[in-house]
Amino acid sequence: MEFREALRGRRIVRNYRPDPVPDEVVERIVKVVHRAPSAGFSQGHRLVVVTDPAVRAALAAVAEPWYLENGFEPWISLAPVQIVLGIREQSYHERYTEADKLEEDGEEIPWPVPFWWFDSGALFTLLQLAAADEGLASGFYSPAPPEELAALAAAAGLPDDVAVAGVLTLGYPAGDGAVPSAKLAKHRKPLNELVTWRRAAAS
Repeated sequence: MEFREALRGRRIVRNYRPDPVPDEVVERIVKVVHRAPSAGFSQGHRLVVVTDPAVRAALAAVAEPWYLENGFEPWISLAPVQIVLGIREQSYHERYTEADKLEEDGEEIPWPVPFWWFDSGALFTLLQLAAADEGLASGFYSPAPPEELAALAAAAGLPDDVAVAGVLTLGYPAGDGAVPSAKLAKHRKPLNELVTWRRAAAS
């Protein structure tokens, strides 16, 4: 699939067919973790791929009630694949206390941007694009209450030093999988509001 086509296919859906996704397809998708940004090659990403019905149900039991209470149809419980995006912050601190990464004063960098979260978001986008390239739709959920994030981590079997950034759902879209471009375009900000140029002076 061409990149532009894959990019157009990158969208959030909340309606899946029950058809299972072949393991080999999911394996191709999650391999992008090796190509995902990782500050200093810290390699703090941790993914848990969930296809087991009982574990999928346990994850849905944590996060789906909010959607149901707010008028949405069930969707987390219907997704045949859920990928829990975990991040191990300590991997970054371990890497940046090695000799080649220390500041001149021998201290670790101050991390004004917590790059473990930045990298996790970049991995999320790569996973979405890889899923679109395989003809799959994706969704995402990440509860706000810390206790619910902890419950997701426990359900996924993540160790205590790995935090959950969110969960990517994958599957074949139910109904019309077309991108609602007209609806999105209505609310899309103009490019010049989002992008500022500082062009080189003409010679």
